[in-house]
Amino acid sequence: MPETLADLLRVGAARLAEAGVPDPRTDARRLLQARVDGLLSARLADEASPVADAFHADIDRRARREPVSHILGYREFWGRRFDVTPDVLDPRPETETLIACALDGPAPARVLDLGTGSGAILATLLAEWPNATGVATDLSDRALAVARRNLERHAPGRFQTVRADWFSGLSGRFDLIVSNPPYITEAAMEALSPEVREWEPHLALTPGGDGLAAYRAIAAGWDRHVAEGGRLLLEIGYDQGVSVPAIFSPYHSRVHRDLDGRPRVVEIGLDRR
Repeated sequence: MPETLADLLRVGAARLAEAGVPDPRTDARRLLQARVDGLLSARLADEASPVADAFHADIDRRARREPVSHILGYREFWGRRFDVTPDVLDPRPETETLIACALDGPAPARVLDLGTGSGAILATLLAEWPNATGVATDLSDRALAVARRNLERHAPGRFQTVRADWFSGLSGRFDLIVSNPPYITEAAMEALSPEVREWEPHLALTPGGDGLAAYRAIAAGWDRHVAEGGRLLLEIGYDQGVSVPAIFSPYHSRVHRDLDGRPRVVEIGLDRR
């Protein structure tokens, strides 16, 4: 049995490396930090036994390729903490591109988040715009339960959640509509990492086929729900920077790139080419 937290960290990282987990030391450190009060780097010489059993259980779960966010129950996104469960997508750093694009425009009065999942997008935007209100939709009741917790934490009293298939049952217009819809092609699903393919909800990852079905559904109704001068912001796959704008033609669209230089967000307004 390891004697110190430093020993425990080494054993945990070695176990993850043996299991083929990418960046095993970082994940082992995150898991151990969650079990330790205070800064781990200042406590590495402390006795390991008080947290050893719980840490080894966490390492076993990670070795089975369960995401760290599922083990911890949360994920950091845009500087805030959000609850995460297997019922929702893990908020990803590339989705922060959508947040940056939204905040670069005028502050809206009403925001609609289609297919909200964890609610991280809408909760972040409402937290950044304290005078805005929002509506979050999803087909999954379990996802909406997670979204409500996150929205109540970061934007209490300024949101509604609605079980809906895209625009079904919605009324009124919104100054900003956002969505990170399922866009992975059926063929690409097998190439995903085990953390994604085996642990995240397939409904939120892929619509099957060419991966564009959700954009076609949104294109069929968005112009009846966006206010004059409003915007639609959609996260896209890195190879969809041409195909998604084409679906929304003849409306004018602009493609924004993420920090790696890949197409990531399509912005669409009511003005036509």
